[in-house]
Amino acid sequence: MDKKYSKEEIYNKLCEILEEEFEIDKTLLNSDANLFTDLDLDSIDAVDLAVRLQQFTDKRISPEEFKQIRTLDDVVKAIYNLV
Repeated sequence: MDKKYSKEEIYNKLCEILEEEFEIDKTLLNSDANLFTDLDLDSIDAVDLAVRLQQFTDKRISPEEFKQIRTLDDVVKAIYNLV
């Protein structure tokens, strides 16, 4: 059974993953933060993040959609649309 997550729940989980798994300072995390320029994630980090989010939601972001993601808000919207 699929669980519908709110955007706030997705955002909070995303921030938790970024803080705990990627050791990103929570003061840098906001919805407009760019994953690559503001948070210094590289393409391997981005794939790891996608895997962590897939474990959280049991849904997979398509590679085409994944390429369009730049900000935390983009991630939240993509996950929200999946669930």
